[in-house]
Amino acid sequence: MTSPLDLTAVDLLGAFRARTLSPLEYWDAVEQRIAAFEPVIAALYAYDPEDARRAAMAATERWAMGRPNGRLDGLPVTLKELIATQGVPVPLGTRATTLAPAPADAPAAARLREDGAILFAKTTCPDYGMLSSGLSSFHRLSRNPWDPATNPGGSSAGAGAAAAAGYGPIHVGTDIGGSVRLPAGCTGVFGFKPSQGRIPVDPYYVGRCAGPMTRTVADAALAMETLARSDWRDGTSLPPAAIEWQALGGLDVSGLRIGLMLDAGCGLPLDDEVREAVVSAARRFEAAGAVVEEVGPVLTRAMLDGLDDFWRARFWGEMLKLDEAARDTILPYILDWAKAGERISGVAAVAGFDQTMAMRRACGALFQRVDMVLSPTNPIVSYPAEWASPTNDPARPFEHIAFTVPWNMSDQPAASINCGFSRTGMPIGLQIVGPRFADLDVLRLSHLYETWRGPIRDWPAPRAEA
Repeated sequence: MTSPLDLTAVDLLGAFRARTLSPLEYWDAVEQRIAAFEPVIAALYAYDPEDARRAAMAATERWAMGRPNGRLDGLPVTLKELIATQGVPVPLGTRATTLAPAPADAPAAARLREDGAILFAKTTCPDYGMLSSGLSSFHRLSRNPWDPATNPGGSSAGAGAAAAAGYGPIHVGTDIGGSVRLPAGCTGVFGFKPSQGRIPVDPYYVGRCAGPMTRTVADAALAMETLARSDWRDGTSLPPAAIEWQALGGLDVSGLRIGLMLDAGCGLPLDDEVREAVVSAARRFEAAGAVVEEVGPVLTRAMLDGLDDFWRARFWGEMLKLDEAARDTILPYILDWAKAGERISGVAAVAGFDQTMAMRRACGALFQRVDMVLSPTNPIVSYPAEWASPTNDPARPFEHIAFTVPWNMSDQPAASINCGFSRTGMPIGLQIVGPRFADLDVLRLSHLYETWRGPIRDWPAPRAEA
């Protein structure tokens, strides 16, 4: 018998409408899964099952009367801890933060509440969201449900783990260098980073986006209908657009020019297993009539090092606002990394920021030759749960983001979708990148690949259920 946890968000809303499953019945299943799995994977912060149960009961009554309170009424959803929800402190993943209730919902939280979603928990992240890891000085160590000895990636670590573990169908992360796509790749879920400003964020910053993390492309498209509404608090927020987010089918890729990027230009070398899985996925597009051409990297060592200089200087400036006792509570890896910003001059920091413009130009030039780009999401398969990053070296902090970070700096939409498993059973992510504002095209291409690949049916479960 199919478990309610195997249903997609699209299926669940249909079941609520048909009264074959109630929001309360579904919440019961989610709550039981969390009770069984959370002690192992530690994906959640500010989890409130009692409030969620009350909300599910109320949604059940509304659906029974045929009067749902919004298009997502009764659907359990999580938000990354960095996305403020009114009344809940935002620790930023670090013990250095003075905890105080958030005064208002950030845009993503506000939009989800407007449409009736049940925001039952936040999901974990590392200190300041600056690691691709589940390691934090504030939260428990988050682990990968596929193998708890391995890392879920980050910085949307808890969101990826929660999605793979079946803690409801929709989870929202944030991404400034790969923080939605990298954990999506590690946990086998679909992660979507839209064009800059498509989903408003507050506070906003260069390259910072929010995006859905789900088990299916259709569920991400469903979430985009809610999340993509404009909000004045984001100065990069795009104007309202009439996008049919769920119009995913019927794509013909005949003649589509696809660039296959297997060399990131710098960073960690590409694992053979990752290369094989990504090339195999590209061949599916080629067999369907796309013109697949291997392309060179857009990133250089100077670009990545310049970004590192700029981010170190910026974060050290923020940490100087803290007293010494608070600074000493920050995760040592992050503190060591940021402290190097003390030696970076203002001129060098500005030169580092200029490298983000160089990335933007290089990405734009590539898309004069191709319509879409395929690449690995992560260059490696996995790494230990206790590591702060795949190098575990604060002197080499960004070697793993070379395939993902350029598309943040160029404002382009990019997604990660599972394209296979390693010999040890760990997921491998395929990154799909489109031109600026072609968000729906990226979703449609992802959906096409998903139909070829077929659904993932053996999602991880707690040992008691396995």
